[in-house]
Amino acid sequence: MTDSDLAAPRPPARRILLTGIALASTLLTGCTTGTTGATGATGAGDGTLATVTVTGPLCDLLPSDGEPGDPASLVDQPADRALQWIPVLTTFEAAVRATGLAEELTGEVTVLAPTDDAFAAKFSRTNLDELLLRDTDELRGLVRDHLVAGALPVADLVAAGTVTTVAGTRLSVTGVGQGARLDDRAETVCADYRAVGARIHVINAVLGDLPTTAGQDDDGHPAH
Repeated sequence: MTDSDLAAPRPPARRILLTGIALASTLLTGCTTGTTGATGATGAGDGTLATVTVTGPLCDLLPSDGEPGDPASLVDQPADRALQWIPVLTTFEAAVRATGLAEELTGEVTVLAPTDDAFAAKFSRTNLDELLLRDTDELRGLVRDHLVAGALPVADLVAAGTVTTVAGTRLSVTGVGQGARLDDRAETVCADYRAVGARIHVINAVLGDLPTTAGQDDDGHPAH
């Protein structure tokens, strides 16, 4: 796989620009403040309109109200395609493509999708490039640690108390505001995107047991 393979054209969505300061502020305060939501309406298949509501502190910075990528526009999209329209999930979406796991998102599945900032806080640029281009078996395990069988709304995750990922990892789930905290390691920051056979919950940290390499240089030593 080459860099050009991972840089496949994305839909021509009008993307909302998220400044580093605004996004960092949102993620840092998201664990303690109340959640906000965005809603949309879409055809339900019987001539009526179904309302799609996403909740979390990041939602207000993401597409809404008829913009390309708003929650209502993703209901009829397969999950791997829906990921392409959520502008803070470019790294996770690239990981799904690099590992060939798009088919695993076609059944009933819950996707716990870390933001780009979450990946940057977990992995050095070199480490992430190696995962995407060469260590795809390791990356495949990481992606599966963010998939749960069944299309579960965030309320159902909280009610369950624990869930098991496709990779076999058990996660404890507790409620926080209208969202969920996962293993005291990550929280939902925009939950309950709906796609065909899937629920997508945007989270603010990377799960799994791969080591943290952010801040290291190419030799694995702390960067100066």
